[in-house]
Amino acid sequence: MPDEPQVLRIGEWRVDPELDELSREGQTIRVEPRTMRLLLYLAAHAGRVVDVQQLLDEVWPNVVVTQGSVYQAIAELRRILGDDREHPSYIENLPRRGYRLIAEVASWNAAPSAAASDSTPAAAGSILMLNAPSPAEPQPAAAGPDRHATTATDAVAAARPLPAGRLRHSAVLVGVTLAAILVAGIALDAFWRVHHLPVTGVHAGGKAEVLVTPVTFAPPPYSIAVLPFVNLSGDKEQEYFSDGLTEELLNSLSRINELQVAGRTSSFYFKGAHADLATIAHQLNVASVLEGSVRRSADTVRVSAQLVNAETGFHLWSETYDRNLGDVLKLQTEIANAVASALRITLLGDTAAKIELGGTRNPAAFDAYLRGAKAQTNSLTSEDRQAAIAAYTESIRLDPTYALAFAARSLALTYSTFFGDSGRERILAAAHADAQKAIALAPPMTEGHMALATYFSGTLDFTQAMAEYQRAVTLGPGNVRALQPAGPFLVLMGHTDTGIATARRVVVIDPLNPVTHFSLGLALFYARRYEEAVAAFGQVESVNPDAPRDYRGFAYLLLGNAEHAREACAVKPEAWLDQSCLAMANETLGRHADAETALARLKALKGDGAAYEYATIYAQWGDTGEALNWLETALRLRDPYLSTLKTDPLIDPLRKEPRFQAVMRELNFPN
Repeated sequence: MPDEPQVLRIGEWRVDPELDELSREGQTIRVEPRTMRLLLYLAAHAGRVVDVQQLLDEVWPNVVVTQGSVYQAIAELRRILGDDREHPSYIENLPRRGYRLIAEVASWNAAPSAAASDSTPAAAGSILMLNAPSPAEPQPAAAGPDRHATTATDAVAAARPLPAGRLRHSAVLVGVTLAAILVAGIALDAFWRVHHLPVTGVHAGGKAEVLVTPVTFAPPPYSIAVLPFVNLSGDKEQEYFSDGLTEELLNSLSRINELQVAGRTSSFYFKGAHADLATIAHQLNVASVLEGSVRRSADTVRVSAQLVNAETGFHLWSETYDRNLGDVLKLQTEIANAVASALRITLLGDTAAKIELGGTRNPAAFDAYLRGAKAQTNSLTSEDRQAAIAAYTESIRLDPTYALAFAARSLALTYSTFFGDSGRERILAAAHADAQKAIALAPPMTEGHMALATYFSGTLDFTQAMAEYQRAVTLGPGNVRALQPAGPFLVLMGHTDTGIATARRVVVIDPLNPVTHFSLGLALFYARRYEEAVAAFGQVESVNPDAPRDYRGFAYLLLGNAEHAREACAVKPEAWLDQSCLAMANETLGRHADAETALARLKALKGDGAAYEYATIYAQWGDTGEALNWLETALRLRDPYLSTLKTDPLIDPLRKEPRFQAVMRELNFPN
């Protein structure tokens, strides 16, 4: 079969499946095979809508992945093609339906149509890796006709099939639901509506575009990513153990202050992807990568680990350990010490004591703890949350001195109250007791102070919450679970510079975690740095381009562009916070009936549970009396969104009112 028919023209791009390359004048872009396969599938169906499940079945056959893998690949294609999601020239998104390639598709031999011939020269000789984040520089390209040449399907079909071993997938923790974020150790996000992640950036002038922060590969010499250890037990049900052991090892390494450890979500992004280590290192900006495998049999475990220099590919260290499960805690210390030695890090103080702090040598207790962590990761339902709490309870029964289990159960209990699980007062009392017990057992342990900070946040004791967050960050300067919620919280409490610096730090440590970018966006939003905030929110699109855009809408509103705010929030009108955004934007535009409709929908969805939201809506409408009534209702209900009251710009119209000031005094925010 001749090679030339395999090469396509898609819009202004030359697409070569043999080389996994896209090119146009002076620019060549190398893409991963799975991304190329997705593009070819869209090209074979050009002009037609392809749903997400079709793409999953075609690009990731026989592999269990989430829809986030599709979103990620689509976002990467858009970024490299210079495609504007608002006004696409290549890939059109049809909400709740799928994607459609709208550019002209033909064999490369066919002459381009006039509509597709207006190309813009790119930087001469530049070569980019699609999976390495790069600056978004959209190039103007006229949309081709909503059809494709008759030779296109044949040309795509002629392209060589990708060997199964070259298919890639990403176990991306999309994190667009509150549950997924909280169970990652980011409990305070419940207060900040994290089940609605904004999508794109915006300039003050109102033009929307995806803003992608360029990442320069300049890793600190003592930096590492811990990839998910492969489960070799021959039983998929043991996946929780290999994942859990990896995470515990990652946490152990993060306790070495001299070492920068990539966050859990970013490291687990590559689970099952078979990506080369150089690509991983560049995306995470780390100098070395630790990978390995776990084989569990009854009460014994074999762990093989190897440390690789990400730039040279040379092995720095490798070892295989055969241990009884009761020695797993000691094993974590051995591996951490070996890694430090291989990297020539001079360890200060009693590193073993720091690494093993709060752990257990009871194998059954450790196993129950890992089962609880797995259940909490999946806790989208009340049953999942109860399963996590039950597993932690079993762990504590087996080892009453297991401080990490007490901290984990405290977080799980507090977290359950955010979802309205019954018995709130009783549950919070138990969460408080567990957090205190964790700290009593292991005072220097970051996780205990995080649990207590989360409890105090949930009960609106902001002074003590801030003290505990600050303590947690001091004890765990590399702990993403401590840093991520602390950044926005410090801004909310008025410590703006420290909060933003903390939020930026966690983005560096966990760059592929959408929640870290969202938290930075929140910190900037509440610092009233709206353009910077929406740029940070825009990073979320690389994981889920279909996420709601309510915070982008609020940013538009505060930038004085109510029309763009309305357009942004109308994309996902079924999302309850989008109704709040629509109510404000429509009223500002004089569309009073539409504003009332949005408010009515919100009330039907949330009842009194959105008391604080109603206060912000009425405040923006100029109905001061009704806004204050709902604010006082929020106080009576102990609405957790009251944590934003000190700095929330949407509530500004009320600040001079005596009733507002009385609420502020009641909440007793720290200075």
